[in-house]
Amino acid sequence: MEIVQISQISPDQVIIWTWGFIKINATILYTWLVMAILVVGSWLITRKLSTDINVSRWQHFLEVVISTIRGEISEMAKEGADDYVPLIGTLFLFIGLSNIMVVIPGFVAPTSSITTTAALATCVFVAVPLYGISKNGILHYLKEYFQPNFIFFPFHVMGEISRTLALTVRLFGNIMSHEKVVGILLAVTPLLFPIIMQALGLLIGIIQAYIFAILSMVYIASATSTHEEGHKHEELKQTEVSEGVAS
Repeated sequence: MEIVQISQISPDQVIIWTWGFIKINATILYTWLVMAILVVGSWLITRKLSTDINVSRWQHFLEVVISTIRGEISEMAKEGADDYVPLIGTLFLFIGLSNIMVVIPGFVAPTSSITTTAALATCVFVAVPLYGISKNGILHYLKEYFQPNFIFFPFHVMGEISRTLALTVRLFGNIMSHEKVVGILLAVTPLLFPIIMQALGLLIGIIQAYIFAILSMVYIASATSTHEEGHKHEELKQTEVSEGVAS
């Protein structure tokens, strides 16, 4: 068992602990830390929920956060906003908390690792068809990939892959570049300017969490609404045909 430290280029390359073939790097450690804070914090806040008018400040804070997330989702999803709150809310809270905690000395945001952002984007990549299929069925979902004809199938697939890569690189690039710029400024400039940059970085971190969550919801809403409209159009067409036959 040994602890290995190397110069930080990426949190993936900072090995915190090794034991045989098992290695724990900074990305894994800080990801677990953020998840633990979210899980424990959620448990502490929700263990004594109250329906009274007078509630605790933490419950009020949680209700405000959930209501805000639900409100943003409702603007994009025509119906069933509550179905998307667990995924979109978790993405926002995880990314936001990861980016905020950079103010803690020694903490490295997991989102500054491309492996983390790729994992988050992959979750969205998997969630889009799952929501689409659950809302409209697998046949109606797959049918959209062949619209307006089968020639466009590879382009639809490339579009799914490219937007996943865009989610990955956008979040990784913004968080990683900010951390490197602040590190350079700390080495070559007085203390005040890096502090301002760090405060600006907190705002950027929250904005990036918001953008990632909103884009994820846009992709999901696009998949479900498109197929819902197609499904309803087909049902309407079948109804018209049935009425014509009956008459």
